[in-house]
Amino acid sequence: MGAITDEDIARQEEVVGLYEPSPHREFHSQLSVDTIRNFALSVGDDNPLFTDPEYARTTRWGSVIAPSIMTAIVNEPLKGERIPSEVRKRARGLFKGCQIFMSGGTWHWYRPMYPGDTIHSFEGEESCEVKESEFGGRTVHVIRRYVKLNQRGEVVGIYRALRIMAERDTARKKGKYADIEAASWDKADIADIDERYLAEQPRGGEPRVWDDVNEGDSFGPTQKGPLTMTDMVLTHVAGYGFAPQRMLATSRVAAKDRSRMPYMYSRNDQGVPDTEARVHWDGELAKKVGNPQAYDWGLLREFWLHHALTDFAGDDGFVIRQRDEIRKFNYLGDLQILNGTVERVYEEGNHRLVDVRVAATNQRGDETAFAEATIALPSRDGGPVVCPEVPHELQTQAIEFLAEHRRRGAT
Repeated sequence: MGAITDEDIARQEEVVGLYEPSPHREFHSQLSVDTIRNFALSVGDDNPLFTDPEYARTTRWGSVIAPSIMTAIVNEPLKGERIPSEVRKRARGLFKGCQIFMSGGTWHWYRPMYPGDTIHSFEGEESCEVKESEFGGRTVHVIRRYVKLNQRGEVVGIYRALRIMAERDTARKKGKYADIEAASWDKADIADIDERYLAEQPRGGEPRVWDDVNEGDSFGPTQKGPLTMTDMVLTHVAGYGFAPQRMLATSRVAAKDRSRMPYMYSRNDQGVPDTEARVHWDGELAKKVGNPQAYDWGLLREFWLHHALTDFAGDDGFVIRQRDEIRKFNYLGDLQILNGTVERVYEEGNHRLVDVRVAATNQRGDETAFAEATIALPSRDGGPVVCPEVPHELQTQAIEFLAEHRRRGAT
C-alpha cells in the first residue's frame, strides 16, 4: 500500500509555481460538431445549442458551441521549453500507491469554443498543502492550474483542479463510509424519476433577462441518475481518462503502460492486472480503498453542475466562473437532484452578472457536491452578453507560448 512521506511532500513543493507547455494529447485535440455533440449527450445534456447545428445557427453564437467545461478534456500538445529535467524527474511518480481523489476545482472562462478550434494549454502546480482528513488521515492537497488557449493564442479559460492524495490503507481502516447501504429502486420509483426527467427542459432560446432575475430566486431541479456503470462508460466516451496518464488502456497499449507505471495497475480477482481506476466500476476494489461500493468520477459531477448552470443561463447567457467542491461520494445506484439559488444580482462595468449556488443532493438527503458560479446575462434594453477580458499578463504568456510553439515548427 502507498504511503504519504515527508520526502514526497518536499519534492512536490519543488515544482509549485513552475509552468510549462502541456505535451499531452487528450482524447480530443480539436473540436468539431460531432465531438461537441457527443460530449454533451454523454453527460446527459441534450440542449440543441450543443447538439443541433441547424438550431445553433439561429442563436447569438451563429453556430454550435461547446459547453465551456469541455475544456477539461480537450488538448493538443504545445511545443516549448519544459521545466528542468532534473526537477521533473524528482517530481515523477510521487505518492505511489496512494489513492487520488479529484475533489473539485475553480474554472474561469473568457470566450466560447467553436467547431474547428484547436485547444492547447500550459500548466503547473499552483499550491501544495498537507491536511488531516476524517476519511483518509494525513492527506496532501495539490492545486494544478491549466491555462487553455486556442489556435489564435486567445485564452479560452483557466482550470484550477484540486487533487487529494490519501493513503489507501488508512482510508480503508477508518471505514468512515462502510455502513452506507446501496440504493434500491422499484418500478414505481423509476416511473417517478422518468416522469421528472421528461418534464425537464433546457432554457434554450427563451432568453433569461438579467432585469428579471432577483436575489433569492430558485431554479431547477436538474436530475442525474440513478448512477449506473453505463454513466461511467459514457464519461469515458465523453473523453475523460486518457491523458496525461492513461487510466484506461487495453492489450499492447496497457502492457506498455504497465511497464512504465506499474503502480497504476493491480491484479483483479482473476489475477489479471487492470487499472486502479476501476474503483469506479469494481465494487471489491472500491472496498479496499474504504468505500462500500464503486463510485463516480469527481469530474463527472462537475460536468453535471455545469449542465444545471447552462440550463439556467439559457442560450444567450455565458457562465464565466464555476467554483465547485465534491463533498461526498456518489455510489452506483445513487440519485442526484441539483437545485440552484440566485445569491446576487449586480453590474460590473458593462457586465450584467448574477452569482448563483447549485447543490447536488442524493436520495439520502446528503449534499454531495456544490458549485458557486457567476453568469453573464443579456439585459432587457438589448445589451448583449459581454465575455470578460483576459488578464493582460496571462494573455501575454499565452501569446508567447504559442509563438514558441510555432518557432519549433508547429502549425
